Amino acid sequence: MALLKTTLVMLAVFIGLATPSIAHDYTAGDIRIGHPWSRPTPPSAKVAGGYVKLNNAGSEPDRLVAIASPIANRAEIHRSVVEDGIARMRSLDGVTVEPGATVDFVAERLHFMFIEPNRQLCNGERFPATLVFEKAGRVDIEFMVQMRTSAPAVEDHSGHGGSQ
Repeated sequence: MALLKTTLVMLAVFIGLATPSIAHDYTAGDIRIGHPWSRPTPPSAKVAGGYVKLNNAGSEPDRLVAIASPIANRAEIHRSVVEDGIARMRSLDGVTVEPGATVDFVAERLHFMFIEPNRQLCNGERFPATLVFEKAGRVDIEFMVQMRTSAPAVEDHSGHGGSQ
């Protein structure tokens, strides 16, 4: 019984220490921003991607209209689509988050495109970014660089560096 109690206490301490490094959330007005993350990149990558979950706890829609980060020349909001059997990415001028709704970038084939990153993104590190919402305003966040198995396969961004 004592061993079980000790094990449970150790597990609780481990979870308590691990949680801040695994999950990190932010709030901007009524918008909850869940765990911004990005995959590691090769040393000479021309682009990097980022993902997030947005939840609107308010009673009115809000719209994510921009992203910026000092790690890239510019950043854009993109959606992957299949047209005539060909996968393409489209730059978006924003993403609406309806009241009570959650926009899961991975599930909805959305991503942030960090174009011309100024360095390699390595597993375990974080980098800053700013999201801009029409109503909730600006919010500074950090993306965690990590391997994720729940996201779609890595998309081919070769030759991609802007709106199409």
